[in-house]
Amino acid sequence: MKILVLPAYYYPEQAASPYLGDNIREAMCNAGFILDLYAPMPTRGVSEEIRFEYKERKIEYKYDNKLVIHRFPMYSEGKNPINRALRYGICWCVQFGKGLCAKDIDLIYLASTPPIQGALGCLLKKIKRVPFVYNLQDIFPDSLAGTGLVRKDGLIWRIGRVVENFTYKHADKIIVISEGFKRNIMAKGVPEEKIVVVYNWVDQNAVKNVARKDNKLFDKYHLDRNKFYITYSGNIGLTQNMDLLLDVARSLEDNEEIQFVLIGEGAYKEQVKEVITRNNIKNVALLPFQPYEDISHVFSLGDVGIIISKPGVGENSVPSKTWSIMSASRPVLANFDENEIKTILSENECGVFTKAGDKQAFTDAILELYRNRELCRKYGENGRKFVMENLTREIGTQKYIDLSLIHISEPTRH
Repeated sequence: MKILVLPAYYYPEQAASPYLGDNIREAMCNAGFILDLYAPMPTRGVSEEIRFEYKERKIEYKYDNKLVIHRFPMYSEGKNPINRALRYGICWCVQFGKGLCAKDIDLIYLASTPPIQGALGCLLKKIKRVPFVYNLQDIFPDSLAGTGLVRKDGLIWRIGRVVENFTYKHADKIIVISEGFKRNIMAKGVPEEKIVVVYNWVDQNAVKNVARKDNKLFDKYHLDRNKFYITYSGNIGLTQNMDLLLDVARSLEDNEEIQFVLIGEGAYKEQVKEVITRNNIKNVALLPFQPYEDISHVFSLGDVGIIISKPGVGENSVPSKTWSIMSASRPVLANFDENEIKTILSENECGVFTKAGDKQAFTDAILELYRNRELCRKYGENGRKFVMENLTREIGTQKYIDLSLIHISEPTRH
């Protein structure tokens, strides 16, 4: 049984939650599948030396040769959005050709980055007459509208909706990461029986509590172990409401025990640096992305881990970092649109929810947790318990394997 996989990014690139794809592929190989993967030369978060090294690697094998990785040459991504979009388009064409030539394929599996990958899967499905499973990690063009990058009913929005509808119509199964995603695409006409909700999981063995005395990041970045830390780890982009977070940090500067640490990269990081410098904000440390092998140290660094978004942006999503915070036995502090996150945090007593954009409630929650360390400990323990019972790597990947087995064994609907 062979599965065709066409990712936009692949190891050693630094992309959002890279472990998810790695976990899925390893589990599929362990279940007996053969994976044929075609990816461009690495670009995101890698040096030119690494790019040159991979230029010579045309084919690689992993997991007892069950994962076959084919590399094709491609220019660097860069930061210019037009160049990035053009690169996506060229990669799409190359992967379409590679997919056409791939032999003995039983299933096509693609994720939603970039959003045009869905259309790629649909076209290959029709030509090769095999099922197509679509992993919807982000809803385009809704997410672009949420950031203000496109206008609803504008040209880009309308083009995005055409691609979106085409993908939903022809995919045999759509995996979504939240109930909010499910409601969103059902409202666009997708039948419920085509949708499967699979929350993004966390590798509970890779992300676990590291005692503060053993956490090497304190020494590496000269952080005082006696402070109370509020940490954010992930994409520092347009949707994460970094301006609100910095405003809250400034309002708490008089309390020298409360410190903020932001770990990550993204399109808004330079603006964050500028705001910190311009306003001489002394209680915010800005750190780069850390290697995945140090992920337990990252999510154990803070006393509290936060998830945050601008109002209207996160109503359908559940950020994967939520589970990593919980897996590290840390309380979650959310400043987010109301969705199942609020219910999970409340019903399982593993964090505090505040409404997206509510600066006062967010500030009050930080002070509440700062003043009640026992509550922090309790929330952290409950979060780890919830992960172990519901969101382990084994539970999540098995759902992908089951879906693949079902669709390989069933005839494709045309």
